[in-house]
Amino acid sequence: MSVSEELQQTIAEMVDGRRGILAADESNGTIAKRFDSIGVESTEENRRFYRAALLSTEGLGEYVSGVILFEETLGQADGAGTPLPQLAAAHKIVPGIKVDKGKGPLPGASGDMITYGLDGLAERLEGYKAQGARFAKWREVYPISSHNPTRLGLTANAEMLARYAAVCQSVGVVPIVEPEVLIDGDHSIERSAEVNEQVWHEVFHALHRHGVVLEQMLLKPSMVTPGKDCDKAPPEQVAEYTLRSLRRAVPAAVPSINFLSGGQGPEEATANLNALNQLWQAPWQLSFSYGRALQEPALKAWQGKAENGPALQQALNKRARLNHLAMLGEYQESLERE
Repeated sequence: MSVSEELQQTIAEMVDGRRGILAADESNGTIAKRFDSIGVESTEENRRFYRAALLSTEGLGEYVSGVILFEETLGQADGAGTPLPQLAAAHKIVPGIKVDKGKGPLPGASGDMITYGLDGLAERLEGYKAQGARFAKWREVYPISSHNPTRLGLTANAEMLARYAAVCQSVGVVPIVEPEVLIDGDHSIERSAEVNEQVWHEVFHALHRHGVVLEQMLLKPSMVTPGKDCDKAPPEQVAEYTLRSLRRAVPAAVPSINFLSGGQGPEEATANLNALNQLWQAPWQLSFSYGRALQEPALKAWQGKAENGPALQQALNKRARLNHLAMLGEYQESLERE
């Protein structure tokens, strides 16, 4: 199979109009904070048990087509010795891998950030492929302030995303391109729309320069919302502003837009995705790639106790099903009470 055929097969399995992506790629520092919230120590065994429970959820593959894994998880196995990427694949969920190495300040651009991890990426990807990963994810973050993102911040982050995506496609790994415009601050939804539009324009200019095949990548953007220090916008307004900016900046060749939840609560993220799919017949699939917005109820149900595994899986399946319905524009708030 050629590299292009590999990429197209992965896209075909992940983009079907009814399923989204589970983001389970929290770094050890981030998952420690999640576990702290339920009073559970973040040991390797606890992380392995929790993520194995997520991936062995019966029926999850009806609503989730891919899972983003952390490097540690890619090498772990369930209690029966099945490697976790194989466990996901057995449920018709394509395994993927987070490949960036975290972020830091961008020199010369006060307040902007840049993500690390390009060195040796092609070699790392070959190793991840051997462990079962078929797609990858790289995140760049963009704070909003009176002067951020700067012109340097926009161009430098877009260049990193494009270089990463080009390397992925060269070895037959589908890239998820994640330009996250942060929700922190008191900016208006109008300011959020302005920045997201600038970011997406810059990212797609860079992808074009680097020869990235748009039909064989996925975009994981923020929804356009006000800053978290402002009142929340209703779902219909979030959908209106998000779609207007997407239409202006994202080529129709991209097969799927899998939104990140970016600090939204589970119900809020689902309601906003539903409004997006009700408002406009988009040229792209409008889907989800949620982490906390899918996992939060599952974590609360688990509480670090093995006997709560079935409750964890029931909570995850419910959230995944509700987001599947949101992709169809058929989600109703009354379903939360079921």
